[in-house]
Amino acid sequence: MHRVSVAEVLLTDVRTLGDGRFEAAAQWPRSHPTFPHGGDGRHHPLMIAETLRELGIYIPTRYYAVPAGAHFLIRDLSFRLDPETEPRAPHGATDITCRIAVTDVRTAQPTGRFVSGMRLDVGLWAGGRIFARAGGTARFLDGTAYAETRSAHSGQTARRRLRAAVRPSPGQLGVPAARDVLVVRDGGVVYLDPADPRHPFFFDHWSDHVPGLVLLEGARQAAALATGGLLIRPLACRMKAIRFTESYPPAVVECVSHGRTCVFRLRQADICTAVGVLQYG
Repeated sequence: MHRVSVAEVLLTDVRTLGDGRFEAAAQWPRSHPTFPHGGDGRHHPLMIAETLRELGIYIPTRYYAVPAGAHFLIRDLSFRLDPETEPRAPHGATDITCRIAVTDVRTAQPTGRFVSGMRLDVGLWAGGRIFARAGGTARFLDGTAYAETRSAHSGQTARRRLRAAVRPSPGQLGVPAARDVLVVRDGGVVYLDPADPRHPFFFDHWSDHVPGLVLLEGARQAAALATGGLLIRPLACRMKAIRFTESYPPAVVECVSHGRTCVFRLRQADICTAVGVLQYG
């Protein structure tokens, strides 16, 4: 799962149904430290994205012979949550059933012997009802290919000094604690600059670039900040990673709201690294 902490793994079982179809069981804890449930027992919507991420690692390694040491890169992800059928967790964890279809399986060239990418589309069920759909495309690189890709896309690594940075309070962003804050505001510009670079969930293990889930949560926090807390809990999202977002210098997070929709872009050294849309109820 690319998680050091076993307690952070949501999947409990995965089985193949044949023809690229799978069924998986997951448990969403009521007391997740980073993505807490709402006051009415609703789970944090980014639990959907984390479940998709774990499936996108386990299924390729277990069923498609992708080496566990390969580098897993998110190209795009999306989800849509139905607030009428989403589960509540008043007591204990919530049991989730995932039904997965794997398509667009690609092999590495020139031999064509190794799986280098695929798409997953997932339906999430609880209590006998579907409550969300998610999907994403990933690619898998061995160490040599990854090093070549990083060399071709690496950019400026010197840290930009944020002279007048103001870190928002957790309440402004809808997060539990100060260490969960991923953004700062400096001179009217919002930057992706995590308060805790060793955060036990976002940075559970070392990475030489910013993980995809950090990009998505950073965009969600920037949207909350830009709208004065009006847009906090997205019901749908789409994100595309155009290139690697480096840890330094801090990426600019630009958000523009249109009613209940927020369009976002991450920019680093004047180059766009990720784009997406968050939609709210």
